[in-house]
Formats: sequence, C-alpha cells, structure tokens
Amino acid sequence: MPLFAQESLNPGVRKREVFGWATYDFANSGYTTVVLTAVFNAYFVGVVAGGADWATLAWTLALAVSNVIVMLTVPAIGAYADLRAAKKRLLALATVGCVVTTALLGLVGPGELWLAVFAVVLSNAFYSYGEALNAAFLPELSRPDALGRVSGWGWSFGYFGGMLALGLSLAYVLWAQGQGQQASQFVPVTMWITAAVYALAALVTFALLPERAVPQPGAARGHGVIQSLRRLGQTWHEARRYSDFAWLLACAAFYQAGIAVVVALAAIYAEQVLGFKQTQTMMLVFLVNIASAAGAFAFGYWQDRIGHRRALGATLGGWVLMTVLAYFATGPGLFWVAAVIAGLCMGSSQSAGRALAGLLAPPDRLGEFFGLWGFAVRLSAIVGPVTYGLVTLLTGGNHRLAILCTGLFFIVGWWLLRHVDVERGRAAAQGGPRK
Repeated sequence: MPLFAQESLNPGVRKREVFGWATYDFANSGYTTVVLTAVFNAYFVGVVAGGADWATLAWTLALAVSNVIVMLTVPAIGAYADLRAAKKRLLALATVGCVVTTALLGLVGPGELWLAVFAVVLSNAFYSYGEALNAAFLPELSRPDALGRVSGWGWSFGYFGGMLALGLSLAYVLWAQGQGQQASQFVPVTMWITAAVYALAALVTFALLPERAVPQPGAARGHGVIQSLRRLGQTWHEARRYSDFAWLLACAAFYQAGIAVVVALAAIYAEQVLGFKQTQTMMLVFLVNIASAAGAFAFGYWQDRIGHRRALGATLGGWVLMTVLAYFATGPGLFWVAAVIAGLCMGSSQSAGRALAGLLAPPDRLGEFFGLWGFAVRLSAIVGPVTYGLVTLLTGGNHRLAILCTGLFFIVGWWLLRHVDVERGRAAAQGGPRK
C-alpha cells in the first residue's frame, strides 16, 4: 500500500482535504517551537524578568493562567462547534487571535513583564483553541483503522512548519548577532517571523479543508451557547458509558504534563544547567523537530499495526528514559541524546494520543469530545510546568531534580493507560452495547 493511500481515507474525502488539514499542523507548530520551546521562554526568564529567582515560576504561572482559561471554555466551544457545524469558522477566529497576539510579543522588551504575560496568556489560549478544533476534523477524514497513520501525517508535516519558523528565526539571529545586536533587538523579530509563517500557512488550510459537519437539530440562532453547555453537561452525566475515553483523558492529563514541561522549559534547562547559548538552544530544538517528524510519521503506521494502547505505552517508556538521561547529563553530549529521544517520543506520543481520542469519540460529537481532550491537555499544561517551577523554587534552582520529578508524570500516565479497553471504548462511541 502506498504511504499516502486513498484507502486510508473515508469515502468521498480527497487527499487535498487531508493536505489542507495537515497544513494547519504545519502552520501552528512554529508557535510552540519558537515561542514556547526555543526562544521566547528563555528570553522571558533571562531578559524580560532579568534572570530573577522567581522568573521560571513566573513563566510557568503565565502559561497556567492561559491554560485555566482554555480549560473553562474549550469543552463548550467544542460542543458549540458540533451543534452549529462551526469548526472551521471558530478555527479561523482562533488563528487570527494567535497570529495577532504572537506579533504582539514582538513589542516586549526588557522589564516589560505585564505586556509579556498578557500576550503569552492570550496567544497560548488561541493556539490551544486552534489545536483542539483542528484535531476534531481527523475522524471525519480518516477511516477508523488508519487513524494512527493519518494523524501521523499531520504531526510529522507539522514539525516541518516548526523547523521552517525556527530556521528562519535562527538565520536572522545569527545575522543579528554578527551585527552586534542584543537579544532585546533580535528576539522580537523572531516573533514576527513566527506570526507570518502561521498566517500564510493557515491560508492553505482554509482554502482546502471543507466543513463536512451539518448543523444539528435544535441549533437555532441565538441559542447555540446555552445548548452547547447543556450538551456538555449531558456528556459528563454519561461519563460511565464512555469510561474508556475518561480513562484516556486521565492518562493524557499526566503524560501530557510531562510533555508540557519539555515544551515550555527545555530551553531554560539547557541554558540554566548546561550553559547553552541562544543559537545552541535553537539548533538543539531544530534537531528535536527533525526527530519528532520522523517519529510521528513512522510511528503512525506501527501504531495501526500493533494497536493504539500498546503503541502509546511504548512512547511513555521512552519519555521516562529521556528524563533519566537529562538528569545525569553533565555536558552537551548526553543531553543531545536525551533530546533526540524526546523528539522521537514527542511526535509519536502526540500523534498516538490524538488518534486514540478520535477512535473513542462518538462520530456526531467530535468537537465536543476533542474539547474535553483539550481540557485534559490544558490541565496538564498547568500542572506540569508549575510543578517544575515550584520544585526549582523550593530547591534553590535545582533544575536537575525538577526534570527527574517530571518522569513521574509519564509513569502515572502509563499506569492509567492500562485501564483503557479500546474495543469496549469503540463500541460505546458507535452506540453499541457495553461489554
């Protein structure tokens, strides 16, 4: 079977639609790569906050506030999108919001803490809305037995978007440093580069990806929000019927907490513990993206063959290994090995989780259930980085202990994953009898 086989898609779905959907992963990956992972997080700690003892905790708390906002709103947004067949419209609004607020980060200079916090809170929230809404298109495009590989197509292509934004930013940083510029001069420009890549790439998505859903009965104008909240309440009451999806959400809340630490704090760890310079950190993250793209693409096919639960469990073991290696790293060599393992696990675990969520979500409530998935992911993005920040604060800046503690999130996630019965969960999602 060809790598990008038409047989992997639902009847009537064209490959150009999948390309448009995957291009959104390409578009928004620059935000996580440049803003959250490689550049702005370290800039926030070292320049905006002046390297203060509380700087790392302040960064994690800013992300926590953003993720609380998302947690309280994204499930209802997903339910509204289902009722009104509005995934694409809401995705457009989230995209514009993230592009504008990412560009606003380019106005942040030394000491401008509150402007930085304001822009980070909003940009991360809009990014999260877009991520959840785009994920809800996946089961409409892919056949159930190909969710792993189709999800992998999107995740792997997405990392090339992150590499494009980071590569352009790195080229500019190297030029600016050659001109004698300081971080306060060249980091803002990287924010504008990231916003531009996001906006231009997302245009492909809106040109090629159709809204296949139709408004559901009762979605009268002016009452969508109220009905969305009622529908969401109904889902919580039916939680026992979707017990396997609930176990998956609990699992995701833990293992995604560990991933959130890597995304938000890897650059800070590299600079604070191992003395990496800005360009070294950006090159490290570039390598991680290459490994992530390879992991997401290849792993998707393997996942469809061996089973979603086993595949996701294997990646969690890899994450535990990564945290141990990072803890023992005293120089760049071992840390680069840990970074490559993190990249391979990053792409594969993110793709595997999204595919498994799509498998266990009822077909007529995709936006709503992926909103719940977004709730779990945002909860993890609060717990993980804030835990890391508190450990560093309470231990006088011991980043090594903080990264070792991160491994516990992956261990608990693996234990919770054991309670997920994929076949039982699929039967519940399709309206079949519970086993």
